[in-house]
Amino acid sequence: MSLHQKSFAPHAACPLDGVRVVDLSRLVSGNMASLVLADFGAEVLKIEDPKKGDPLRAWQTKGVSVHWKVYARNKKSVALDLRAPRGRELFADLAAGAAVLIENFRPGTLEAMGLAPEVLHRRNPALVILRVSGWGQDGPYRDRPGFGTLVESMSGFAARTGFGDREPVLPPTALADMVAGLYGAFAVLLALREVELGKGAGQVIDLPLLDPLFSFMAAEAPIYRLTGKVRPRTGGRSETTSPRNVFKTKDGRYIGISASMQAMAERLFRAIGRADMIADSRFATNTERVRNVEACEAPIAAFIAARSLAENMEVFEKAEVTAAPVYDIDQFMADPHVIAREILSEVPDEEMGLLPMHGVVPGLSATPGRLRRPAPRLGQHTAEILSAAGLAREEMASLAGEGIIGLGEGEESDD
Repeated sequence: MSLHQKSFAPHAACPLDGVRVVDLSRLVSGNMASLVLADFGAEVLKIEDPKKGDPLRAWQTKGVSVHWKVYARNKKSVALDLRAPRGRELFADLAAGAAVLIENFRPGTLEAMGLAPEVLHRRNPALVILRVSGWGQDGPYRDRPGFGTLVESMSGFAARTGFGDREPVLPPTALADMVAGLYGAFAVLLALREVELGKGAGQVIDLPLLDPLFSFMAAEAPIYRLTGKVRPRTGGRSETTSPRNVFKTKDGRYIGISASMQAMAERLFRAIGRADMIADSRFATNTERVRNVEACEAPIAAFIAARSLAENMEVFEKAEVTAAPVYDIDQFMADPHVIAREILSEVPDEEMGLLPMHGVVPGLSATPGRLRRPAPRLGQHTAEILSAAGLAREEMASLAGEGIIGLGEGEESDD
């Protein structure tokens, strides 16, 4: 069974058609925010260094910039050297005609370039400016360099991840950046709504990586205030519900189980042939199951260890127990549900032939997002965008010769 194959649809209608986003960000956080907006139709102009482009292009596997291909889909590349006065002037012209600006420089960098929000707002009062940084535009740490790893460490996330007898564990993906990017896209839409309703002009959104990731820590702060204790790492267990963990099968695979409701715990006990546990005072309530977690898990682990993954899943699916296999990426890609819902699609790619990547999230029934264009080559759309902004071809050629702009491989538009 293969993945669904899709072709890009450059002219498909989307709900954010007509919204121009100028994206100065680099790496993941800002690119995640602009990706969400681009997937739903915003015209995202990626402003890149003419020589090196977005550093995300350098994240390669076997010489292929796979991260760039995913995060830069549906976007256009405009190569401008913002170190040059003329490059900054051209950027200011683009911002003057945009609805949104995204940047993730260290605080104060825009101001040092003469592009402070108040300067940009004088030309474009309705401009929404999303400023992503590690620690925020103010506060004692504002001038510190900020990467997602530092935030994942400091937010408490790493301290709660992993097993108590081992070191804290950082997430294997750019989690802090992606969480911030999602919050950022949401904040942009809120600010655009204010402009649309005429309630206010554009505004500045201060989005550190730290704050959004800490919001994912849920009730850690009130629990600490109530108990006076720092909760330890518990591996796959939860200190809130039980049973909840991953269990190894006879054939070396794993199953994740979460019986977070009383009825589900009882259903699980019956499924493993231990209905007697329902009346056992150690397991009769969630509070007692959490208190006696090892004794609660032992018969579940023994049942699962005696059967293969397929055999376990057959039992649990028949009993309607909330269980799922722990997948590696190859198993996920082959799953019939993933294929049927087009969670992953294969799209045409110059280097890979077909590139598998996630579909547009979330799915809207009337105005869905679309895959409209592949990730651009560096400077692919410079000529198209700057010509439309009024830059004469003669000056464009001169600026390209000076390295102030980059025209990429050809000046064609993919529209």
